[in-house]
Amino acid sequence: MTIRSFTVEERRARLARRHFLASRGGSAESVSSALVGLHASDPATPYLSLWARMPGFTVADLDSALYERRSLVKHLAMRRTLWVVGSESLAAVQAAASDRVAANERRKLIADVEKGGIATDGAAWLDTACAAVLAYLDTHGPTGAAQLRTALPELAGSYDPAPGKPWGGATPVSPRVLTVLSVRGDIVRGPNTGAWTTSRPLWASRTSWLGDGASADADSAGTELVRTWLRAFGPATVADIAWWFGHTLTWTRRALAQVGAVQVDLHGTPGVALPDDLEPEPAAEPWCALLPGLDVTTMGWFDRDWYLDGHREQVFDRYGNAGPTTWVDGRVVGGWVHDEDGRVHLQLTADVTASARKTLQHKADELTAWLDGVRVKPRFPSPLTKSATR
Repeated sequence: MTIRSFTVEERRARLARRHFLASRGGSAESVSSALVGLHASDPATPYLSLWARMPGFTVADLDSALYERRSLVKHLAMRRTLWVVGSESLAAVQAAASDRVAANERRKLIADVEKGGIATDGAAWLDTACAAVLAYLDTHGPTGAAQLRTALPELAGSYDPAPGKPWGGATPVSPRVLTVLSVRGDIVRGPNTGAWTTSRPLWASRTSWLGDGASADADSAGTELVRTWLRAFGPATVADIAWWFGHTLTWTRRALAQVGAVQVDLHGTPGVALPDDLEPEPAAEPWCALLPGLDVTTMGWFDRDWYLDGHREQVFDRYGNAGPTTWVDGRVVGGWVHDEDGRVHLQLTADVTASARKTLQHKADELTAWLDGVRVKPRFPSPLTKSATR
């Protein structure tokens, strides 16, 4: 049996089309769903990710989907990362990824409650605190974290996350209760009371915000999410998929078997692809993009050399967080920064053609105008970003 072989150029062409960077997306919902979700740990990221993919996109477009239509929701899921996902996909994401994170968060919080002397029975304390939050939200509606902490004595208490360390000290435990509730799908982030570049959500019960949602079988949900992911990100390595979903290799291989994934060659490395997705990929039209820090494309694979083109140390910090990036035809060619005067500046670290440089500069000017004075600073600045501020 002949194994299908994919070149770097072919994978870059797929990335261009399937990540809506050469072919544009139609709506915030369709882009988010096709990519499984959009990174949202940095509040500005999903807005800038959609700006790069949707002509005419405005902040109000995503806000409407999140807070008016409620067709999208922010949810903690894969790799304990905050995502924007489709509300109709929430049950599947919960079963396939969030439940695993929720179990870890609950276990760690119980241990810290007991070590911090808040309660001798951390599990009972946490159950009581969670019940108090849910009862309050059912009575009062969407509420901010500070108000919940003031109103509910069940949330009182502090712990030291790093005894004896400079970054340690007394830390309120209440935000972690909200994390447990949110990652297990009991509460969701409702209206954001701050600017779109900040995260100041009012918390709401999931049922009051989204209605009664159906649950999902964990195995079936994992299968469908892996199928969706491979359609957008494949072909890929098994390590890519295990890392992206934050699961074990055993879980990953089982899901791949269920979707009927076939072995392929990724320019010399073993990979997998969907069995009905092996047709040759034609070259994409020339394209350029400015993507924000933590963009879903930049963060999309564990094995990244085929698109980073030698720029890993410049655009990723030591913890694996990507800063803002500039792209030309499927490869990273540098970064970009937003200065104190409100202008977007390119940081090109690779040779590009005069035409590409002109297109990138045009996009930088467009982004400057779109931001209209709103300052964007990446939550996890890359070495390139830091170099511009020295």
